[in-house]
Amino acid sequence: MVPPAKRKIDFHRAQKSLLRAVASFEFTKGVLALLLGVAAIVLVHQDPWVVAESLLALLHISTDHNSAQRFLDFADSLTDSSLLWAARLAFVYAGMRFAEGYGLWKQRTWAEWLAFASGALLVPFEIRELLRGITFLRSAVFALNLGIVLYMFFLIMDGRKRRRELRQAEQGEADINPSGSTAQRAR
Repeated sequence: MVPPAKRKIDFHRAQKSLLRAVASFEFTKGVLALLLGVAAIVLVHQDPWVVAESLLALLHISTDHNSAQRFLDFADSLTDSSLLWAARLAFVYAGMRFAEGYGLWKQRTWAEWLAFASGALLVPFEIRELLRGITFLRSAVFALNLGIVLYMFFLIMDGRKRRRELRQAEQGEADINPSGSTAQRAR
């Protein structure tokens, strides 16, 4: 049988690994947002419709498809101003994802709160998308985001519990030794 101390270390290691996986996922989302922002800036002063049509041709997607037509219509509606705003938003989003990824990697409580809040804000939109039609991609995105939100909630509650126990232990120690002398406590 594995001693309880060993199980606790394994749980802590697994928890750290899972937190780092979430951090890597958030960092990856930041990189993608950064690339989208750069792409938006590159499209400024160009004809987005021509670029979109070239992209469809490169990917061997026929412009006869309904989704390809919607993509071309969207590209045709883009203006330089909207592209610059999209780039700004993408850079802000990327910055948030990078900060969140760093904080989660370093196991910071503020990053757990940020991940919980930002993930929880997306749940209603993901539910709306699922109500429009259930697809594998929508279901996977919803399940992944909900899993991250629930895990962050678990980490936040576990951290609060540990801090409360630590305060109680310190309070109990102070009650036993009211003088507060560290030399007497060490004996």
